[in-house]
Amino acid sequence: MAKTAKPKEIYICSECGYETPKWMGKCPMCGEWNSFSAVAPLTSSAAPFARSKAASARPAEVASIRSDLSDGDAIRYHTGLSELDRVLGGGLVKGSLVLLGGDPGIGKSTLLLQISQALAENLKVLYVSGEESAGQLHLRARRLGVDAENLFVLACGDLDTVIATIGQERPQIVVIDSIQTMMLSAVGSSAGSVTQVRECTNALLGVAKENDISIILVGHVTKEGNLAGPRMLEHMVDAVFQFEGEQNHAYRMLRAVKNRYGATNEIAVFEMKDKGLSQVPNPSAMLLSERPEGVSGSCVVCVLEGSRPILAEVQALITRSSFASPRRMATGFDHNRMSLLLAVLEKRAGYTFSALDAYVNVVGGLWLDEPASDLPIALALVSGLRDKPIPAGLIAIGEIGLGGEVRSVIRLEDRIREAQRLGFTRCLVPAASLKGMDLSAYTIKVVGVRDVVEALRAIPSE
Repeated sequence: MAKTAKPKEIYICSECGYETPKWMGKCPMCGEWNSFSAVAPLTSSAAPFARSKAASARPAEVASIRSDLSDGDAIRYHTGLSELDRVLGGGLVKGSLVLLGGDPGIGKSTLLLQISQALAENLKVLYVSGEESAGQLHLRARRLGVDAENLFVLACGDLDTVIATIGQERPQIVVIDSIQTMMLSAVGSSAGSVTQVRECTNALLGVAKENDISIILVGHVTKEGNLAGPRMLEHMVDAVFQFEGEQNHAYRMLRAVKNRYGATNEIAVFEMKDKGLSQVPNPSAMLLSERPEGVSGSCVVCVLEGSRPILAEVQALITRSSFASPRRMATGFDHNRMSLLLAVLEKRAGYTFSALDAYVNVVGGLWLDEPASDLPIALALVSGLRDKPIPAGLIAIGEIGLGGEVRSVIRLEDRIREAQRLGFTRCLVPAASLKGMDLSAYTIKVVGVRDVVEALRAIPSE
């Protein structure tokens, strides 16, 4: 009788979750070195067991989506921060599983302690930390002024104990800081591995859905800025939020990457202070507060972040190159897009940049990935080349094609209203977007331009 072969080990990348039957030095999916670890595969006996269980299971009742379900079933909890509620889609949904990621020291734990304080005024909140002791949590909570009566802390990394505590205490909100520090005893791998992160998240997903408990998970990020762990982690949770910001800047941005209960690409802006994070209700005024006057190479852009139009300053510096190949550097803007705009300006408008260094910077740490930012960056580049300032009351909106034409953008009315609200007097927009618009409703002067040459001529001289 032939012997039954023992199941072989499989190797899983700890960075992206790529599986392979043999060990590899470099992951072909994410390119990380020495990231594979051996795990035991699932046995084939699981399939017959699943079939026998399905055969003995009883059918469940179904509900009509038209009449049997109501909007009241989806209860939202207000976090005490209106900016965060807007990004969440109106508040934290009851029974949802939310993943919050961000760089180390960016303020994830600070934000969660602050919203736990607000939620604990009417709900029971359990804050679970696998990275800090209870005494360390109390020290930080005292500094932030967090002392709610219904806020309880648990310093534990054993997820079995955490789930048992949740069943005993019955909280409405649970915060897990972080999912990489949790470990199930039934999984034979260390904490933070792909298998542990996947199984721990799956267990918490069951707890959240079965008991209508809202659970917020804190996730670590890789050096590339992606969420650590398997890629399926983002598919398992209901919402994914990214906490962004520079260590040398006081401002932080919370961005919605995935949200089953609200719009994606929404952002909330916070400012880090001694007593924690404070929300910035008017980020446009904040980003333009230190804009210099009478300096060449500066222009204002209006981009859409979800449902909110935001005004920001873009700066361009053109200098004589001391190298054989001129430098091209962009901060907050795509480098290849910048090279494209330089080529369009040189070919279609007659401005020569081939022997000059060009630098573009977006003030405030904002990243511009919207085509509507093409026209203001092109105007800033020409302003820097000619050393002629753009008037402070002018704002430009539009996408630039390879033929030098200025193409239309979406939601132009919202952008114009935001520029008018902040006191701008002249707005350069694509001429094609003005069809059917009632310009008499605006006090700001709206000028339609067809190409980049016409846009440069429409800039008044001061």
